[in-house]
Amino acid sequence: MERCRLVFSGSGGQGIITAAVILSEAAVIYENLNAVQSQAYGPAARGGATRSDIIISESDINFPKVIQPNVLICLTQEAYNTFCNIIRPGGLLITDARFVKTEKKVDAQQKELSMYVAVMEKIGKPIVFNICMLGAVISLTDLVLELGIEIGSEFKG
Repeated sequence: MERCRLVFSGSGGQGIITAAVILSEAAVIYENLNAVQSQAYGPAARGGATRSDIIISESDINFPKVIQPNVLICLTQEAYNTFCNIIRPGGLLITDARFVKTEKKVDAQQKELSMYVAVMEKIGKPIVFNICMLGAVISLTDLVLELGIEIGSEFKG
């Protein structure tokens, strides 16, 4: 793997930033890669727009912001409407089918997953929605293999 740029986006309170931190730390600890994570969120901590940029690389990382992500995750309609145009051509766009209606054509592989529904059916509380999303990302990208074995096999294929 040369370099992967990811953007996790959604709403405050969904655990977007926590999931990004977990992925970044796992890349460093389990895969011995370089990783950087940055975040931006609106003035309202809960319910405001949230974005977290992650860069994972074998080489040094000189700039911490993602301009064109290889992987874009949108967990709300607002996040999708705002960020769907920034995806790198040929990238991977992951959305949650319950919260996002994909209306725009983008030059990327699009995966609409029922992550929220799966969490509610299996656990009954949305508190682990972010970890389910992280498992799907890891499973679909194979970025962090050790962590992927533990949390991400359900969404493969």
